[in-house]
Amino acid sequence: MVFKSYMDLALEEARAAAGRGEVPVGAVIVSPEGEVVAAAGNRTREWCDPTAHAEIVALRAACRALGSERLADHDLYVTLEPCPMCASAISQARIARLYYGAADPKSGGLAQGPRVFAHPQSHHVPELYDGIGARESEALLRAFFAARRAE
Repeated sequence: MVFKSYMDLALEEARAAAGRGEVPVGAVIVSPEGEVVAAAGNRTREWCDPTAHAEIVALRAACRALGSERLADHDLYVTLEPCPMCASAISQARIARLYYGAADPKSGGLAQGPRVFAHPQSHHVPELYDGIGARESEALLRAFFAARRAE
């Protein structure tokens, strides 16, 4: 089987989020057959919802589309290392593989900070692949925050 990355779609979602004034993070959930089940970008400001991170929005949409609270055997692509809240939701949804771009030393929950999947309370740990599209993700985030500081 040949690996196909869907990070380009996650980056599209991140760019769309930036266009809405949101922190540019995008997420895509892919079925075992390679079908995109859900794609989303951050919507915390637009929806006035602190839980509306790209990962959570995509997980909710995928679960609704499939009629299940579990996404076993599904892959999640996200442009930034998930925060602790999103990492926990990813575990609860039983995502099989998590691919993420940029590391997040400030708010990350996997390789940084609390390392959610290393805790015994984390009942499910997906396979982790970091650095996928990291340069593009980092550049998008840097440009977004540089523009905010210049305002």
